[in-house]
Amino acid sequence: MTATVPHLDSPARPPQRGGAGRPGRTSILTSPFLGKYASVLITVALLVAMFSVGAGRYDNFASPQVVLNLFVDNAFLIVLAVGMTFVILTGGIDLSVGSVVALSTMIAASLLQTGWPAPVVIVLVIAAATVLGLLVGLMIHYFDVQPFIATLAAMFLARGLCYLISLKSIAITDPLFTELAQARIQLAPRISITPAALIAVAIVVLAALVLKYTRFGRTVYAIGGNEQSARLMGLPVVRTKVLVYTVSGLCSGIAGILFSFYTLSGYSLTGIGLELDAIAAVVIGGTLLTGGTGFVLGSLLGVLVLGLIQTVISFEGTLSSWWTKIVIGGLLLIFILIQRLLTRRSRTSSR
Repeated sequence: MTATVPHLDSPARPPQRGGAGRPGRTSILTSPFLGKYASVLITVALLVAMFSVGAGRYDNFASPQVVLNLFVDNAFLIVLAVGMTFVILTGGIDLSVGSVVALSTMIAASLLQTGWPAPVVIVLVIAAATVLGLLVGLMIHYFDVQPFIATLAAMFLARGLCYLISLKSIAITDPLFTELAQARIQLAPRISITPAALIAVAIVVLAALVLKYTRFGRTVYAIGGNEQSARLMGLPVVRTKVLVYTVSGLCSGIAGILFSFYTLSGYSLTGIGLELDAIAAVVIGGTLLTGGTGFVLGSLLGVLVLGLIQTVISFEGTLSSWWTKIVIGGLLLIFILIQRLLTRRSRTSSR
């Protein structure tokens, strides 16, 4: 009878982590939930902290009307951030949105001044902005132009068209525009909201549903995550990349109309730097600049953070408006660093 003798020089296997006998530990910092929602949760915490500080420091800061004014004063930026979210989720960028907003106000004001019906003007303005976004998307795909360059060219084109229409501000006196600009929907005594704010919230809800429940939305995320993998999966990558810039143009046109309601004028210098505000809101709201991760609701929260900064500065009364840009720049840098740390941690934990 021969006994089997084990090799004494064979290395012992280290205990396996995560096996049946000894499950591996998952840190809260590497959990899938935190990796997906971390930036949004940080934005929520920042918004609550800023509001709490303002409520404790200033009288009437915590009133419901102050909260609603964040939506009223930033309705156009909310819509603009929605379109920018679609673009950034695919890993792209759109630098033309501010100029398209200005062009939309100029087209609307000039056509209304010549007697065009307001409903027709609204449709034409939104259609023109949508077509411009479509052309940018086609340029990026068929001519293989980088989104930065293509949208930069569109930015100069739209701004130049503004100057061709007029170098001066054009007042809007159309009855429908004036009525919508002055309309207030009473929610309670001394608490009201504007139709523009409700339109902005409706667009956020619609965009969130599209991204979550439609094939187009899933393809947007897939392209941002890995475009080559999306192609191999048979997803309509080309059509989707063109459509996201079309959506951005559509949102820019709507934002231009809402801005016209807000100012009752068209001006060629409107919206300078507005594209940077939209990008900042999207990033602060938790959308990765590299694409693939982010939420429209987060972009809405990012806009509210920017609006709350302006509100705090106006309540303070002694600070220059330039502090808004300084604080936004600091927050943008912090959130980009947070995104980098979370991305590295998620990659490390997935190995």
